[in-house]
Amino acid sequence: MTVQQAATTERAAGAGDAGEPLEVWIDQDLCTGDGICVQYAPEVFELDIDGLAYVKSPDDELLVEAGATTPVPLVLLQDVVDSAKECPGDCIHVRRVSDSVEVFGPDAV
Repeated sequence: MTVQQAATTERAAGAGDAGEPLEVWIDQDLCTGDGICVQYAPEVFELDIDGLAYVKSPDDELLVEAGATTPVPLVLLQDVVDSAKECPGDCIHVRRVSDSVEVFGPDAV
């Protein structure tokens, strides 16, 4: 593991620990339909018939409404973070539920 990967893993663990729930959403206007997110976290992401990626509910329902969010299970946090990092469209946003601050993705602080 590289130093950068270790730092990302540590940051990911800190973002979701201590009862700090996170949610993820996809900006379909920027989605390129590459499906990298589905490869990393098929439990969270899915490509729809339109070729774009969407998040899924905890009940595995595809959420196609613009700006729809879904919780990020702690066990899948690193996969979701990797999806956001590798996304060629920079369209995956992970934010804290408590204050809507983006912690991973193109607008992360």
